[in-house]
Amino acid sequence: MVHFVGAGPGAPDLITLRGAELLRGADCVIYAGSLVNPALLGLCRDSARIYDSARMTLEQVLEAVERAEAAGQETVRLHTGDPCLYGAVREQMDALDRRGIPWDVTPGVSSFCGAAAALGAEYTLPGVSQTVIITRMAGRTPVPQGEEIRDAGGTVCPADGGGIPVRCSSCPGV
Repeated sequence: MVHFVGAGPGAPDLITLRGAELLRGADCVIYAGSLVNPALLGLCRDSARIYDSARMTLEQVLEAVERAEAAGQETVRLHTGDPCLYGAVREQMDALDRRGIPWDVTPGVSSFCGAAAALGAEYTLPGVSQTVIITRMAGRTPVPQGEEIRDAGGTVCPADGGGIPVRCSSCPGV
């Protein structure tokens, strides 16, 4: 079984209780080393095999999963924030389905929620904004035409920050 787990927005204590429990019980952990706080690996037991997917191809990730699955072991695929936002999990799920390997998803706290907490902000305020648009800047992954940040309305929450200030109508000073 493969568990896709959201690691939260960075602070180790913001992983969900379920996510922490799955990490503690995993035989194999594959984490996004360029994005996930390595302090979370402290939850893993000493015998867990830990892989940094930032240095792996999709095929290498799948090979590690297949080895664990063949041994009857549990795998945690640890993604930053919440796997449903920019987690690149669909291609992994499809590949697991083709191989007959079961999987599930444990959501995490997304960075846009962590940002609101850090700012003491609320994204939806009556009479100000009732729309939240979660987006990111183009980088290695391009943004489809018509979805550029300049085309957005409402409260814009860049999920990866990108170091670029954006309009946030319900965030004072942002």
